[in-house]
Amino acid sequence: MKSIKEIYNIGYGPSSSHTMGPSRAAALFVKKHPDIKKIRVTLYGSLALTGRGHGTDTAVLKVMTFPEDTEIVWCPDITLPRHPNGMMFEAIQCGQVVDSWTVYSVGGGALWDEDGTFDGGDLYPRTSMAEVMKWCLDEGCTLVDYVEKYEGKEVFTYLEEVWQQMQETVEKGLVTEGVLPGALKLARKASSYNIKAMQSVGSSRPMGMLFAAALAVSEENAGGGRVVTAPTCGASGVLPAVMYFMKHDQKMPDYRIIRGLATAGLIGNIVKSNGSISGAEVGCQGELGTACAMAAGAATQIWGGTPRQIEYAAEMGFEHNLGLTCDPVLGYVQIPCIERNAFVAQKAREAALYALFSDGRHMVSFDDVVKTMMETGKDMQAKYRETSLGGLACVCMKKLDSTCKKMKEENATKTLE
Repeated sequence: MKSIKEIYNIGYGPSSSHTMGPSRAAALFVKKHPDIKKIRVTLYGSLALTGRGHGTDTAVLKVMTFPEDTEIVWCPDITLPRHPNGMMFEAIQCGQVVDSWTVYSVGGGALWDEDGTFDGGDLYPRTSMAEVMKWCLDEGCTLVDYVEKYEGKEVFTYLEEVWQQMQETVEKGLVTEGVLPGALKLARKASSYNIKAMQSVGSSRPMGMLFAAALAVSEENAGGGRVVTAPTCGASGVLPAVMYFMKHDQKMPDYRIIRGLATAGLIGNIVKSNGSISGAEVGCQGELGTACAMAAGAATQIWGGTPRQIEYAAEMGFEHNLGLTCDPVLGYVQIPCIERNAFVAQKAREAALYALFSDGRHMVSFDDVVKTMMETGKDMQAKYRETSLGGLACVCMKKLDSTCKKMKEENATKTLE
């Protein structure tokens, strides 16, 4: 299992798998062929189906030395065997392909190829939650101790940077108004939610704070802003929102937040190592389900929970997002993604509170849920896995088409008059 730093990538939205990953792959290919002007990039499967909405082509062209000579080929009907987010880079000289590279964007900005380019770098000898929990109980240590044992104290320096970026993203999103880019013309809501939350009393106030913070990050992500994958861009609003709530409502100090992020990173790492965090592979359950588990576990630890209670909170956060589909309307990380982040943030908080009322004993283990998530993802039809061919994406498309048709008819009538 690799460093938790690979769970927390700092970069620009709206999609870690469809913008961060392809951008990174393009940069590597250009570095290998700095003098070749003509490069062809073929996008397959989910990358081709939702890549325009996610801005995949824009992300790739930004890092090309000669963007005007770069050809983007869209192949939505072809899915490569290893992962739905496949792409092929070809270097062309004198009309001939002199080099080609097939690579996959597997979630959270991570890449994989058959040459093993990205293999290695494992730090953790234990890859399941059961193994980690046994070590903690045998040694009388916490999950944070486990992270520190294999990553060293320097990991906390990186987590400080992660936390700083999370706060900056929340705070920018809370004061930014207007309309998000793209054809949906979706209005930002975080600012108004924050104002209403600050004016609320009782239980409405913390709930409103969570909603506003999650919306703030998700809207920044949808607008191509700077975010932290936790574990992906599409699910980047959950963990920052819960941590922001812990600091500003619960008055928790930064050092406790940092330690919570270490635990959250370990939880996300276990999912990534034994399952998937890719919406194109397993649906949104792999993205927001993991984010909910991470946030629930972190909050439980910050509130003083035991390792058993932390595992229980993470398990619940994950279990109660099983089966969640990934059906972005028009391929944008906006509907239903933004609202989902807000609701899942609240669910994570509730999972933490529920676990803290218990002694940590429960029937279904975290590892059981990870395994079930993968099985569910395999059974899920492709149209529900980040293709925009089913679910809400399909329903909303029909409504949008109807609205556009009606507007065209009205404009035609006005022209005749």
